[in-house]
Amino acid sequence: MIQNPGFVYWKPIQSGLEEPTDTQSVKQLASLSENRIIPEAYQLVEPRSPHESAAMEGITIEMNQLKIPSLAENKPLIIEGAGGLMVPINDRCMMIDLISFYKASVILVARSGLGTLNHTFLSLEALRKRNIPIKGIVLNGEKHPSNKKTIAEVSQIPILAEIEPVFPLTFNSLKKTHFPGLVL
Repeated sequence: MIQNPGFVYWKPIQSGLEEPTDTQSVKQLASLSENRIIPEAYQLVEPRSPHESAAMEGITIEMNQLKIPSLAENKPLIIEGAGGLMVPINDRCMMIDLISFYKASVILVARSGLGTLNHTFLSLEALRKRNIPIKGIVLNGEKHPSNKKTIAEVSQIPILAEIEPVFPLTFNSLKKTHFPGLVL
């Protein structure tokens, strides 16, 4: 187990509590200790959009409950969204509004196959329209060289990684197949 990873992870809203949750998966895959995980502000039972899952439980997700927690150490914080940029979190705000609220930079994760050009360029346009800094793009799924080339050329945003499916999905298999030089 890695004793001193270089980041802290937080998923403010978890919709769907079937195990493993996203936080549990990241903890296991990145071999993170408890002090590198911040508990979710909202844990919603149903695996639906945050606003719908919250409504089913009779609650409203409030922005003031989603403030970035104070960190004991000066480590980078990775914040994972829920459902995509334009997914509602309540009747007034979408996930992209939460990113703006945080004044955070974004690494956009996009599927690599059919449909990604439209989806990726719409997402980038929405981020740029709100002046949200974009650090890079990660393509997820079977490699599609022409999509990667088109996204890189048109967007002028670096492609940080292409992550193909890994079976079994473990820290060691992910590191071996995709990130051989990775040190957390």
